[in-house]
Amino acid sequence: MSHGKQFTLYTHVGGPNGWKVAIVLEELGLAYESVYLDFNKGEQKAAPHTSLNPNGRIPTLVDHHNGDFAIWESDAILLYLTDKYDPEKRLAVADEKEKYSLVQWLFFQASGQGPYFGQAFWFINYHPEKVQTAIERYQKETVRVFSVLDGVLAKPESNGWLVAGKPTVADLAFITWNNAALNVTVKDFVDAEKQFPAFYAWHQKLVGRESVKKILAVQASLRK
Repeated sequence: MSHGKQFTLYTHVGGPNGWKVAIVLEELGLAYESVYLDFNKGEQKAAPHTSLNPNGRIPTLVDHHNGDFAIWESDAILLYLTDKYDPEKRLAVADEKEKYSLVQWLFFQASGQGPYFGQAFWFINYHPEKVQTAIERYQKETVRVFSVLDGVLAKPESNGWLVAGKPTVADLAFITWNNAALNVTVKDFVDAEKQFPAFYAWHQKLVGRESVKKILAVQASLRK
């Protein structure tokens, strides 16, 4: 089967993890087509998607220039893209210690930011009963993650970035969940600009990148 684009990205209109993959594809100038799965119909948990991703979640990326190789888990996808398609290390690093620092931040995003921010979003917007203790727990965890990031980004040697003093996929991985938190889940819970100025400045730099503005505009248009 021939494909007009190198990649097919199976994603969702509202899912933050799919959009961060789209951001990196844009950053690297890679040609892709997005397939937006309908969660209301359970398309993510049914064939043919589960033949590519047995976990039945998004995102899933298929590389048609590499034997239709399918990879899932968003941060694994980011590592695949930079390892294979970023020889100039625009979003990656060459130094061994810095590479493991980058991987460390991706693990923190996947295990710390994503789950806590996602649970906050769930309990505020979708849980059938209002469980205030759960809402407050995950709002506080969201603020704790802000604090961790702010402490590192405030150090002069960071140059305002997580790894190697420059923007990498480690930074880009945090954008979409941070947007959800700042605009919804902790919007009235914390003054991020005042309480976490290094974190807030970093996020503003990220959302000001052309690739990010383009992807967020696409997302906004699809959610209308």
